[in-house]
Amino acid sequence: MAVKNQKSQTSSSKPRTRSVNTGHSNLREEPSGSDSKRSITMAELLAAQKTSFVSVAKGAIIPGVITKLTPSEILVDINTKAEAVVLEKDKKILNALLSSLSVGDRVTVQILNPESEMGFPVVSLRRFLDDKLWKKIIEYKEKKEVLEITVNDVVRGGFLVSTSDGISGFLPNSQVSFASQIPEAGEDSRNLIGQNLKAIILETDRTSHKIIFSQSHAIESKDFDRTIRNLKRGQKIEGMVTNVSQFGLFILVPVDENQIDGFVHISDVSWNKISDLESMYKSGDSIEASITGIDKEARRINLSIKVLEEDPFKKQVSGFSVDKKIKARIEKISATGLVLDLGDDIKGIIRKDKIPPNVSYREGEEIDAVVSLIDEGKRRIILVPALKEKPIGYR
Repeated sequence: MAVKNQKSQTSSSKPRTRSVNTGHSNLREEPSGSDSKRSITMAELLAAQKTSFVSVAKGAIIPGVITKLTPSEILVDINTKAEAVVLEKDKKILNALLSSLSVGDRVTVQILNPESEMGFPVVSLRRFLDDKLWKKIIEYKEKKEVLEITVNDVVRGGFLVSTSDGISGFLPNSQVSFASQIPEAGEDSRNLIGQNLKAIILETDRTSHKIIFSQSHAIESKDFDRTIRNLKRGQKIEGMVTNVSQFGLFILVPVDENQIDGFVHISDVSWNKISDLESMYKSGDSIEASITGIDKEARRINLSIKVLEEDPFKKQVSGFSVDKKIKARIEKISATGLVLDLGDDIKGIIRKDKIPPNVSYREGEEIDAVVSLIDEGKRRIILVPALKEKPIGYR
């Protein structure tokens, strides 16, 4: 709804206009030789006019004072001949104006129409309201103030949330603390819809109107420290999957009479390469993992599932030894060298600096190579080309 309907406006509801002081009392009528009086010229009349009214242009930002504030009409004194009428059709924004402003408040308005058919300016308070809101957002972020947010919806990667004072944003899965929720919420993320959570504003970008919340950062560090005091790296734990993302698993871990959040990165799920975690796990699944670290900033523990099993790479490379000559197929040629397929999902690497300048290769070609190093930590085998004779300058 518009705050002011210009076409239906009657003379009784027309914004108040102002009188102009012409200064006539300062004009003296001088005699011209007899009792006759000299007439006043138009130039003198215009020069005598005194007015402090401002002229406004469309799009201009003008300061003003709220003079009327009702659901049907908001008027602002911007020092023009008539008070400006605020035009606002969005009910949500209108309610925000009514709840956050009072008569007498100083505001800034943006001119939509310098003079309507009824003779008054039409203005908007949206920019003022947005500036006021973002000032509050920045203060919340800088102070790391803990806010109460409401979960409105579940979207890919997290939740859409809002505060009671009109701040809307995104709560990523990585910033959710399922350990702080009721037990049933961990079984299905949709159970969080409608719940009120404690969170802080973690990131802001006014240009893209982006606000990122964090629930985990709102947890008191002393509470987190108390929960993890008996946990140590390498300790085996049991937990429940609360969320599956493309980059890892979020785990709810019982600790004594409390619970804590855990995270398994996709690279720590299995020794083998995984392309789709959602096909392997779902919310509510029970898992066993080992603690690999404690992330005090994120208020969670880092976990690994794969370390509970022996790395199959050690068994796979048992048939290889340094200086052993092998045949291998070139799988890929890159700017850093050659990637070789050694079978059983084992990859070998020949660095670019080990390839003689007068030798060229093509993908799919089978070549002779010699094992130079077996790197179990990085799970790879380093090789060099098997040359009948070394070119001058080759190392």
